[in-house]
Amino acid sequence: MTSPPDTIRDDDLKIPHTEADMVVGLLGGSFNPPHEGHLHISELALKRAKLDQVWWIVSPGNPLKDHSELASLGKRLGLCHDLARHPDIKVTAFEARFNVRYTEHTLSILKQRRPRLKFVWLMGADNLAGFHKWQNWRRIANMMPIIVIDRPGSTLSYLSAPAAIALSRYRVDEEDVSRLAQMKPPAWTFLHGPRSLLSSTQIRQMSR
Repeated sequence: MTSPPDTIRDDDLKIPHTEADMVVGLLGGSFNPPHEGHLHISELALKRAKLDQVWWIVSPGNPLKDHSELASLGKRLGLCHDLARHPDIKVTAFEARFNVRYTEHTLSILKQRRPRLKFVWLMGADNLAGFHKWQNWRRIANMMPIIVIDRPGSTLSYLSAPAAIALSRYRVDEEDVSRLAQMKPPAWTFLHGPRSLLSSTQIRQMSR
């Protein structure tokens, strides 16, 4: 397959359009590269949590990760557009427009500029294991509900991760995930289900 052009479209730097009062899942990350695991998480959340949309927020660069193998933002956006063919998955790099690097700032911008939307933060269970290392992670948990989706090797993170232990009394049964967006944060749940074995790190290793 031919690599996508290394360009950033004007629309990529905008916050996606929605109707008022929609429920939107936010999946942030480097997407270096995007893969079927990202698609799996998004489609599972759309279905189980009854979300109206999922936004892939393609980061200029994760402060907690090594950038030596980070592809350009334009290339990662192109790959995301190629993969995210679902009509309710939107790709955006608005963080680059606002020059933000930390999730707390990203969520603050969205809540300020889209006050009528209901947001849910999405993350794989492997990210939950290190959530306590994120800048102001407790504030993030208090900003919007969180859905953690099972990943191979990380199924027990909802019991053992430092952040999961600290927030254990706010965990909601996964059978109630469709109501999570209406709950006052902190509120989170762990979704079990079919797991994708793919990871961006493995794909990069295989392509060397």
